[in-house]
Amino acid sequence: MADTLPISEAFLSLQGEGKLTGVPSWFIRLSGCNLRCSWCDTPYASWNPEGEQQSIADIVRAAANSGARHAVVTGGEPMIFPKLPDLCAQLKDAGMHITIETAGTVFVETPCDLMSISPKLSNSTPTGDPRDPTGAWAKRHEARRLNPEALQQLIDTSPDRQLKFVVTGPTDLAEIDALLAGLKGLDPADIMLMPEGATTPDPESIRWVVDLCLARGWRLCWRLHAQLFGDTRGT
Repeated sequence: MADTLPISEAFLSLQGEGKLTGVPSWFIRLSGCNLRCSWCDTPYASWNPEGEQQSIADIVRAAANSGARHAVVTGGEPMIFPKLPDLCAQLKDAGMHITIETAGTVFVETPCDLMSISPKLSNSTPTGDPRDPTGAWAKRHEARRLNPEALQQLIDTSPDRQLKFVVTGPTDLAEIDALLAGLKGLDPADIMLMPEGATTPDPESIRWVVDLCLARGWRLCWRLHAQLFGDTRGT
């Protein structure tokens, strides 16, 4: 099992979020996570990890045969798997552009072209979640959800980066500002606000996000894949 990784799903789709929105990409979803977000849209890779071990050679072969030139390694949390650098190195050798999607709580030096970091705000903590009847995961999640040192290392060692914040209301802004105040090496265009939810929000409900992006030069991060395919797996 030394050269394998747990794969929840792998599929060809359009990148639905961030700087590469609309780019045909081969998605590799690793199964397993060190967090438990209340609004997680891939619980089959976190709350209840599903999938099977696959060899890195087979994973890379499928990516190369997909016809896409972009690979997105996501999860779950890719950074918790020691074999992630091996996977990314072999994807690189296959000529693919690599995006890694991470919460930024763990730093692993690994080949990539775009580090897509989604720091978790307090709105992600599963307080009172029925999936966590004892509250154990809520405590773990709250203790782990932010790691400024790891965030800075990811920013410093990546050729390009984006920070995507899932927001539920204007009160989230104070948390975002406090975190950004301690980080270096970011441009306004690297900061993205993503309204929480798997469906297209009412324009009035996110007007504050639009106004904030216009004022600060940040970006509104949409979920194109949800608009095109709905809230379904493999998209």
